[in-house]
Amino acid sequence: MVSMKDVAREAGVSQPAVSYAYSGSPKVSAAQREHILAVAERLGYPGPDLRARGLRSGRIGAIGLVVMDQLSYACDDPWATALLRGISSVNELSNVALTLFPMNSRRLEDDSHGNDVHMAVRGLVDGLIISTLPDDHPTVQYVLKRKVPFVVVDSPRIEGVHYVGIDDRSAAREQMRHVLELGHRKIGVLLERLKPDGYRGMVDQRRFNHSTEMIVRERLTGYLEAAAEVGLGFDDLRIIEAGGFDTLVGRAAATALLRKQEVTAVVACSDVMALSCMTAARELDLDVPNDVSIIGFDDIPEAASKGLTTIRQPLVEKGECAARFLTEILQSPPGPDDPPKIKIYPTRLIVRASTAKPLAKDGQGRLL
Repeated sequence: MVSMKDVAREAGVSQPAVSYAYSGSPKVSAAQREHILAVAERLGYPGPDLRARGLRSGRIGAIGLVVMDQLSYACDDPWATALLRGISSVNELSNVALTLFPMNSRRLEDDSHGNDVHMAVRGLVDGLIISTLPDDHPTVQYVLKRKVPFVVVDSPRIEGVHYVGIDDRSAAREQMRHVLELGHRKIGVLLERLKPDGYRGMVDQRRFNHSTEMIVRERLTGYLEAAAEVGLGFDDLRIIEAGGFDTLVGRAAATALLRKQEVTAVVACSDVMALSCMTAARELDLDVPNDVSIIGFDDIPEAASKGLTTIRQPLVEKGECAARFLTEILQSPPGPDDPPKIKIYPTRLIVRASTAKPLAKDGQGRLL
């Protein structure tokens, strides 16, 4: 196994210099740090044992929350802020630093060495909470290799890794069944994204099959399963991908979906997408729910005030549970044969004013 001494010899520096490079010490220059880390990466050196160092005093010094996309997403997105509230509510973490590590998806294509990933674990934290990353994101393999303690919230689901989430597919089936039971058959599906590649537009079977975003993939699978129960196939649904998570892309996607008025209901895979759809409907002079029913997913605070029918999931509780799992793991590291900590929360359909039975109309869209 490659040691710190091997890295020092190959890099032409002292062993303390290697240690300084990993700890971020000003005792080495930025250029020298990058040189040392590049040598370590080439040799396959996993770095110093962060857990042993961080727990030497028996206390946690810092944890990290890894989120996708820009830092502004974690600050503005209702789902992310609820997760942060849950994490911060754990008393054991009252004196612990929390660092946010945004994984900018637009840099993944160009960042073959995973520099964003490296910065998230180079001696800065004792453990990580990883939230909603794509299946193939390099963070996961990197932290597994480094043996950094971590808990996953929602995705990706990895065998043997501590996990907090919900049954997304089952909840999505309930979501779709609600509009089907109201009598809707002309249904649009509004997704956030299936891959972090910037695509926006209609979704075909091939793109669905190659999805790397587990949550959206599971929810779309649930929609398709529920639709199949009444004889609707993939091509019978108008499925559109927004290409992101914010209201701006959501409204643009919803406008494209609603402009031709070919659907009587929209099933959105998040409340942000659903609320964006309600805004787009209003801008197109469409009445919700008489012209189009809209249902979301999450039950963020704004959903109730806007009368949005949705699927409720325990957002804050998921953050709290993940933080408790991570605290327990850091305080008492599990053995190699210990099963991972798993928590699957229940969900519930919340019916409000944004969904109703479709109204009978003539060929010109007039009520009969």
